[in-house]
Amino acid sequence: MKTKRSKYLLIGLTIFCFVLIIVTSFKDGILEPLRTGVGYVLVPLQTGVNALGNGIYTEYRDYTHLKTALAENERLKEEVAGLIEENNRLQSGQFELNRLRELYQLDQTYMQYDKIGARIIAKDSGDWFQVFRVNKGSADGVEVDNNVIAGGGLVGIVTDVGANYATVRSIIDDSSRVSAMAMQSGDRCIVAGDLTLFEEGRLRITNITKNGDVKEGDQIITSNISSKFLPGILIGYAADVTMDPERLTKSGYLIPVANFDNLQEVLIIIGTKSTGDEEAKAGEGAGS
Repeated sequence: MKTKRSKYLLIGLTIFCFVLIIVTSFKDGILEPLRTGVGYVLVPLQTGVNALGNGIYTEYRDYTHLKTALAENERLKEEVAGLIEENNRLQSGQFELNRLRELYQLDQTYMQYDKIGARIIAKDSGDWFQVFRVNKGSADGVEVDNNVIAGGGLVGIVTDVGANYATVRSIIDDSSRVSAMAMQSGDRCIVAGDLTLFEEGRLRITNITKNGDVKEGDQIITSNISSKFLPGILIGYAADVTMDPERLTKSGYLIPVANFDNLQEVLIIIGTKSTGDEEAKAGEGAGS
């Protein structure tokens, strides 16, 4: 708007100067004083017009450069946004690939069990995945008491099944109890869920016999005498094992191997502990 007003002013001054130049071009002696007076007015006026013209040109040039710079800035912003989106997509793909690699390695570790992959589709309110739902159900062969693994070891157990979904209670839930043992010694213990304690990233280990050999850093796995959990699945690592005040048992803590902050995919072991026991008994009967 400012440039437009300046342009109109320049045009007006130019016309005025043109009229003055015409007037001073007459050679009549009567007009000599007028030509002299006009000279005093015209010279500074022309200088002002030239300065105004140069200012308008500079202003217009700067305005054009500014428009070009703004347009380039917007283009660069769009380009940066596109690059950020592409980078986020690539990172997301890399994270997913890493998770699938971990599941594959876990699948290879427990090759003795048939498994099916599932994606988590819902969870209870709270920071952790103590109870969650997956997108596989009875139509996929999932049933109640199927063991669930991820992130290197045991996550939980299936408690409810629909045709196309299943609900899983994780080992960190307050109601969870897992019969376990130290892999190194075979001494048994109980891994108890405790959401309050899990704020420190730990669970409770209880019921270690007085002479039980469970010590710092021992691998804690599911016990072969568990009624619902299949044997030999890594749960975590023992920590701070001490004698209880009554000096009849020991207790301590467990650092879970699975990450309950950010579960996205899990493996469900098809078949239950009771099914396996029944098949074993049937095999023993057939063999005798």
